[in-house]
Amino acid sequence: MKLAIPNLEIRDIFETQIMEFFKENVRKDGEMLTRFCDALQNKDTENVEKIFTEYLRRIISIRDTAVRIGMKENFYHGVLLGILGVKTRWGISSNREMGEGYADILAEPDTGDMGIIIEVKYAHDGDLERACKEALKQIKYTRYEDYLEDDGVENILKYGIACYKKRCKVMLAENG
Repeated sequence: MKLAIPNLEIRDIFETQIMEFFKENVRKDGEMLTRFCDALQNKDTENVEKIFTEYLRRIISIRDTAVRIGMKENFYHGVLLGILGVKTRWGISSNREMGEGYADILAEPDTGDMGIIIEVKYAHDGDLERACKEALKQIKYTRYEDYLEDDGVENILKYGIACYKKRCKVMLAENG
């Protein structure tokens, strides 16, 4: 039997409930998730990847990703939003119109001088590196950083995060 979300209103309720579930779990895992956010802010891709992979291995089930291919990316997107929710003073936006498209996640740390753009991809074939590069290419092609630059933000970090089942790969775009 297949289940489907029948309309946008029910989808909104479903997403809200998922976000509340993750926020409850995020509070319990606050220290680890704070380290994740700190690593993200400090360009420490190795620890971002390590902590996120540990979190996925511990929290999710393979069944959680057993949805239509087009919806798999949304699952990981939601998990990341839940994790970033630990930083209550950060500005977090999902699917924000930026540049010439919609950035998956925009995080604006409370320092006021930084913007973190995250593009999430699901590696359907398990090739995490290729999916990460595709995410970074999308960030560059759609010029998401223009939005932040127009607001005077100079310190812009651009992350590609690729996921496959309980694994992830994280890459930070080189400047230029």
